Amino acid sequence: MYTYHASATGLTASFPPSLQDGGFDSLWNRLQRPIVRQQMKQAMNTNAQEWENTYYGAGGAKGVLLLGFRRDTLRKYIGKTLEEVAQIRGVSPEETAMNLIVQDSSRIDVSYFSMDSNNIKKEVALPWVSFCSDAESEAPEGVFLKTNPHPRAYGSFIRVLGKFSRDEKIISLQEAVRKLSKLPATNLKLQKRGELKVGNYADIVVFDPAKVQDKATFAKPHQYAEGVIHVFVNGGQVLKDGEHTGAKPGRFVKGPGYAQSR
Repeated sequence: MYTYHASATGLTASFPPSLQDGGFDSLWNRLQRPIVRQQMKQAMNTNAQEWENTYYGAGGAKGVLLLGFRRDTLRKYIGKTLEEVAQIRGVSPEETAMNLIVQDSSRIDVSYFSMDSNNIKKEVALPWVSFCSDAESEAPEGVFLKTNPHPRAYGSFIRVLGKFSRDEKIISLQEAVRKLSKLPATNLKLQKRGELKVGNYADIVVFDPAKVQDKATFAKPHQYAEGVIHVFVNGGQVLKDGEHTGAKPGRFVKGPGYAQSR
């Protein structure tokens, strides 16, 4: 799991699969037809049982945050909700969603605020649940600044140590470390990884339990977490006193399926 109450995917997830049959190009062409747009608008506001309506689940346009566009002319809407953009444009949120997809010729990156914070806490406490970011690696510079990623790209793991272990005491620090290291390594059957042990690869994170804190927010996601002091990968130090050393000792980690797929 990731440690936030909002998901991130395409704005096209607000539409039923039946209207997306054939892929994005087919959807884009269908959105030119008034009768299809009317069907789409109705479907977006239906609590469907046969497909996951993320738009409805987020409570409509107010729960849909725009994160990224392909066209420069549309990037002014990044960080706004679909409801806010609809008001700016003077058309319904549903029409706005369809118009933006047509104009950007992309699925458009968005977050859906459709999860319950209490459920997140219950999941964190489950002993068999490990954690992910469900995001690509980001940096607060260059091309990355053209979009607003989900803050999970920067803060998902550190929230386990800071927010959920230290601050809210959902799990102990020892359990937090296990669920961030040994548990996922065991689940993925990665050999000699996930615990400090003679003969294992020296993958080590040194952090201050009192200072670890995620800084990324949905409004300002490009912020590194705090409190990590040193990081060693395969025995090579890549972070020293919070600064990157320039070393790149990382290796492609192979699971048990690697040999079977060759």
